[in-house]
Amino acid sequence: MDCDRSFRIDAQQLQRRFRSLQRAVHPDRFGQRPPLELSGVEPAQETDCDADSAFLMEIMEINEKLAEPKNEDILAEIETLIKVKQEELTREVTAAFERDDLQGAKKLLAKMKYFANLEDKLKAKKIPS
Repeated sequence: MDCDRSFRIDAQQLQRRFRSLQRAVHPDRFGQRPPLELSGVEPAQETDCDADSAFLMEIMEINEKLAEPKNEDILAEIETLIKVKQEELTREVTAAFERDDLQGAKKLLAKMKYFANLEDKLKAKKIPS
């Protein structure tokens, strides 16, 4: 934030710097621009995962289970599976970033989006109707 490292900081200076940075990076300034890149790598999209057929089959199977009539045992099983997969992918993404493998991280993040979508569907299914 471009302030002195101290417990006692100038709150007005900090607020001015914060607002200046907020204006500089506000989403409205980037609405018509192409996606931002990190070291030449565009943000991950679901279609970028170059997913192998086994991964896609796993996603399809979970989607099929979620489409079945509500069954608390199956929903609990899916919830556990999603949590385990998200934790696993988070570890893999962390490792990819640490070894500066941005393409690998991008593919893993795309896979994580699939599981985030499944989690949203699961939450919607658990809401009483």
